[in-house]
Amino acid sequence: MSTPHDASGARPVLGVDAGTASLRAADHLVHDLVDRLGLPPGTVACTHLIRTDERRGTAVSLALPDAGAAESVWAGIAALEGLDAGASLGGRAYGPRGAARAAALAAGEHARRTGGRAVLFPGVEHLTGTVTVADLLALTTVERLVVVGAPAGYRPDPATPVGTRDHVRPEWRAGRLTLALVPAAGGTLAPFEVPDPTPCCADHV
Repeated sequence: MSTPHDASGARPVLGVDAGTASLRAADHLVHDLVDRLGLPPGTVACTHLIRTDERRGTAVSLALPDAGAAESVWAGIAALEGLDAGASLGGRAYGPRGAARAAALAAGEHARRTGGRAVLFPGVEHLTGTVTVADLLALTTVERLVVVGAPAGYRPDPATPVGTRDHVRPEWRAGRLTLALVPAAGGTLAPFEVPDPTPCCADHV
């Protein structure tokens, strides 16, 4: 099921690799960057699995609203105390070579919209408790819903409740921000990804 919400348009994408090993740790990194850098409204932050000869872990990417915001965040990352990280923006690299390469891989995947698991995206603040399919699509930049195990082309009823568990992580698939759902009790739906073991970064709320 798709939404008319327009999430198109090229944005500058910055990659960051701080040596995180798991998706949960990468989620924490995203929220730490939000808190410390004051990322602007409209930022889309994703996590990425990195599997290269020199790096096995996770990195993050930040799609910023415009070039000015990207430059501000780029400068902010270099100035952060206690953050041992590599970063990439366009053709520029910062930090250890291997980390900068991993950051570039994450940024490239996000820029192409071929991969990346979104932690921060416009409208995510509305996805707490239970929402309807219609509201999920109307209030966020999630563009497509896929129900695991359903026939190809299946569209859930717009009135179907979605129990978010306060943990919604859509992914870029073929250029569209896509959320995988599974059937849940009482004819409801729930995100495929389950919080591990509880919603990440409760201390940031």
